[in-house]
Amino acid sequence: MSSEELLAVLAAVGHAQRLRILAELAGGRMYVSELARRLGMSRPLLYMHIDRLEKAGLVTGNLELSDDGKALKYFELTAFDLRLNIDTILGAVRSDEPMSDVRDADDAKGKRT
Repeated sequence: MSSEELLAVLAAVGHAQRLRILAELAGGRMYVSELARRLGMSRPLLYMHIDRLEKAGLVTGNLELSDDGKALKYFELTAFDLRLNIDTILGAVRSDEPMSDVRDADDAKGKRT
């Protein structure tokens, strides 16, 4: 995971409404209108938050047709395991740096990669 990807995930979960969305979706997939109703949120606002969660790779959306021909957008959680520790941060930063910079930094600390 790059630092950009890590920051996207942290930003996505760093909002109370987005945490509520994740909590609702933990019960299974749901279409937008139902999710908005359960959260007491307008659909445009919900879409704004869902977009952030999708870009971070925490939820996915699929358009499906109902029996009466209406298009319904369903969202569900993706399988994710979010762990934040120094190794996660170091790994993200190292994935952004050219390999020679990483080796130079490790050599300066007396370590070899």
